[in-house]
Formats: sequence, structure tokens, C-alpha cells
Amino acid sequence: MISERDGQLFVSGTMNQQTAAALLLEGEPWVSAADRVINLGGIEAVDSSALAVVLGWMRAARSAGKTLQIADAPTAFVSLASLYGVTPLLFPEAGNAASAEH
Repeated sequence: MISERDGQLFVSGTMNQQTAAALLLEGEPWVSAADRVINLGGIEAVDSSALAVVLGWMRAARSAGKTLQIADAPTAFVSLASLYGVTPLLFPEAGNAASAEH
């Protein structure tokens, strides 16, 4: 589920294989409309599909000439990003994956 507050998009619930397609579609219009911060602090569980969703949102934002940043990424998400070698893509402003958390 995605909601907007104070200019941030808040994602809550589970980001996994069962929810990935719906989340990707739900988020694309949001990230294409304006520069956004995606707050993942409300995520309860993730699998590698969460990376695909966020990377898809980043691609949609970039195609629309917008920027996308991630905030409050859960430890499991950051660990998966590191494992798959996509930390620089997801957290370009961070020197390392640990600083991308909260």
C-alpha cells in the first residue's frame, strides 16, 4: 500500500513476489509525476522482488525526468541490495549500505 504525506510516499505492508506487480503499477504514476522520496519504514517483510519494484519506480521516474530517493529502508532491504550489488543504484548518496538505513 502506498500513501502520500508531507511530500513523501510511504510504502507499508509486504513487498514480495505476491505484491510486487501491484505495487509497481500503483507507484509508477506517483514517481512519474514529481520528484519523490519513497519512505520504506512501514515495510514489514521483503524479498528480492522489493528491489525489482523500487528499481522499476526509479526507471519510471528517470523516464519522466524526475528523481527518486529512498528513506528509512528496512535492514532486510538494504541487505538484499548489497547482496545483489545494486546499493549504488538505490542509494547513490550513501557512502555504504549501512548509512542508507534510517
